[in-house]
Amino acid sequence: MEDEITKALIQWEKEYKGRGPTEARTDIIRNMVIVSLCGVLSRAELAVSKSSEGMALVKALRRQLVEQGRPDLEEIVNRITGASVVSLHTDISTKTGERIFVFVMDRDIQ
Repeated sequence: MEDEITKALIQWEKEYKGRGPTEARTDIIRNMVIVSLCGVLSRAELAVSKSSEGMALVKALRRQLVEQGRPDLEEIVNRITGASVVSLHTDISTKTGERIFVFVMDRDIQ
C-alpha cells in the first residue's frame, strides 16, 4: 500500500502541478498515512523563498493548491487504503523543498 500511495501521489504532483518530487516515501502508522515528498519546489520558488515575504507567498500558494486538489488527494488515499480520510495536515519547508502530508484515516490500516 505504501508504494502504491507514493506512486499515485507522485503522479498527482506531476499532473496537477506540472512537476513531481525528486524523492518520495510513504509510511503507514496505525490510522495515519504519512507522505514525504522532497524536491517539490521549483528553482524560482526557492529563490523567492529567500526573503520572509517570498517564503510566505510560496507557502500560501502551495497551501491553496493543495486545498484545491484535496478531493483528488483524499480519493487516492481512500481508494488505495479502503479507509476514509478524516483529516489532512500538510506543510512545506521553503528551506529544503520538502512537503509532508499526514492523512488521518477513520480506522487503523496498518
